[in-house]
Amino acid sequence: MPQAIVFDLFGVIALHQSAEDKQRLERLAGAPPRTFWESYWALRKPYDAGQTSVDYWATMGRRLGVNYDAATVKALIDADLASWTGVDPTMVDLLGDLSAAGRKLGLLSNIIEDLVPVFEAKHGSWLSRFHARTYSCQIGVAKPDHDAYRIAAARLGVEPRDCIFIDDNENNVRAARETGMQAEVFTSPAQVRRLLAA
Repeated sequence: MPQAIVFDLFGVIALHQSAEDKQRLERLAGAPPRTFWESYWALRKPYDAGQTSVDYWATMGRRLGVNYDAATVKALIDADLASWTGVDPTMVDLLGDLSAAGRKLGLLSNIIEDLVPVFEAKHGSWLSRFHARTYSCQIGVAKPDHDAYRIAAARLGVEPRDCIFIDDNENNVRAARETGMQAEVFTSPAQVRRLLAA
């Protein structure tokens, strides 16, 4: 049995953006959906690693050929942050059960700096169940960089080989395995329960 269970956040515990959230961002950005989302994700890695929200959206504007004023940038930031705050209550219940059973829990998330206080203010009750929360924006590296996994393990006081890591992204799972972690691609809360029971 692994000493620690390390979870990804978005796509595992937290939900991805809804269609309504995406449409709101597209309208605010004033860009065609395909062009907007290609740019949104292409520029995301530095943002996850600590780039400021203002700089990210300024870079987005230059790439899209749009000069966003300060009010539009604020609206884009607010809409983007709000779009990443939903969670799966079934996974929250699972975390509660694992915590009650005395399991050591870690969180390893690619997350932008401005979202951390927003998310923690909304979900602090169950986030407190984690023994360590490792955020990309605070450590300066994002998954699948191997250092992210090593730092997450170190913050839990264990070696990577003592962790099992759960993420919905195959590239992130592969990188975790390369650092020595056990790792599985997330499909459902029921899958996690079966995995940990085994």
